Amino acid sequence: MKIKDIFQESYIALSVNKVRSILTMLGIVIGIGSVIAMVAIGAGAKGSIESSIQSIGSNLLFVLPGMQRSQGAGPNSARGSAQTLTLEDAEAISDELSFAAAVSPELSTHSQVTAKGTNTNTQITGVTNAYAAVRNVNMSSGSFISEQHQLSSAKVAVLGPTTRDDLFGENADVVGEIIRINKMNYTIIGVTQSKGGSSFGNQDDMIFIPLATAQHYLASGDFISNISIQAVSAEDMDILEQEVTELLLQRHNINNPQLADFSVMNQSDLTSTATSVTNIFTTLLASIAGISLLVGGIGIMNMMLTTVTERTREIGLRKAIGAQASDIHRQFLMEAVMLTLVGGACGIGIGWLLAFGMTQFAHIATQVSFSSIALAFGVSAFIGIVFGYYPAHRAAKLKPIEALRFE
Repeated sequence: MKIKDIFQESYIALSVNKVRSILTMLGIVIGIGSVIAMVAIGAGAKGSIESSIQSIGSNLLFVLPGMQRSQGAGPNSARGSAQTLTLEDAEAISDELSFAAAVSPELSTHSQVTAKGTNTNTQITGVTNAYAAVRNVNMSSGSFISEQHQLSSAKVAVLGPTTRDDLFGENADVVGEIIRINKMNYTIIGVTQSKGGSSFGNQDDMIFIPLATAQHYLASGDFISNISIQAVSAEDMDILEQEVTELLLQRHNINNPQLADFSVMNQSDLTSTATSVTNIFTTLLASIAGISLLVGGIGIMNMMLTTVTERTREIGLRKAIGAQASDIHRQFLMEAVMLTLVGGACGIGIGWLLAFGMTQFAHIATQVSFSSIALAFGVSAFIGIVFGYYPAHRAAKLKPIEALRFE
């Protein structure tokens, strides 16, 4: 029997009972649609996290104060908030390490900010003029902190767009306006471009002031919160990380690296960790959704077994007039594969619509990839073959005489 004839016969057989065929396909439709949507959510989350990491700058190392671990075991709760890093540490890194393209010392604190009868509680970050280049900050209006502002401990401020909107209203022109931080007036000199919030800090909801100003008026002592270091290239990051560690251990008179009062984080390590987590998350979601595919496959097998029973006399008649067992086998297998492929195509469409809907209405980042669509088609065909094989094999093994006598 030719493939064309098998296809036509299969189509006619499935069309005889359209409702049953549609209900059987529904399990595959739901399964494929769920897998496509879940994989799209996972891919979207991965892309969003990677974009957030890259938005804070490129080829970065972060030096945080505090011991890496306690004397016994477990993390130190003071890590990141201890006072063990100084401006001199940052200057030493900039002056002595050739692989450091730029160094940005930072001092962060939260404070109440008021302006024209409005107020907000936000992060105040003391920075030098190097911060804009290291952290990839662009200006929407005005200018960023300059070296002169740092040298003179000027009371000037650069606002993130969210902070501007909270204090002055959406898209207000605020350059030259006055805000009060810790009962002192600061003149706004600029507003940064929006980057969007992320788990790595929302630079849109932040106020930047000169580091010297922050140390004099908002904090006691010469300590800083962290140091951001931009490597010359991505290939130099590992070498730079080792050199930074050795230099700070020497400056802090620490012989045992396990007792370091600081920690160094690599941006590529953050990306790798985030990617690993999102991959596990995506696999978990797809596996849960894939259970419905298994249920759909069982439904197809159940239908095909029922069909074989209903068409026993037809099978006997076909064999009696010369049909081979292989022809019967191919026809019933084709019916199962057609059900899964049509269901898979519908499921892909529904999965894409679900992903699109979540992006548009729930504002959840999604990304439907060609690989997930190809995988869905492959899974559909595989399920059709696996769950259609036994019914097809059973139909092909029927003896013509017994099939013709079946009531």
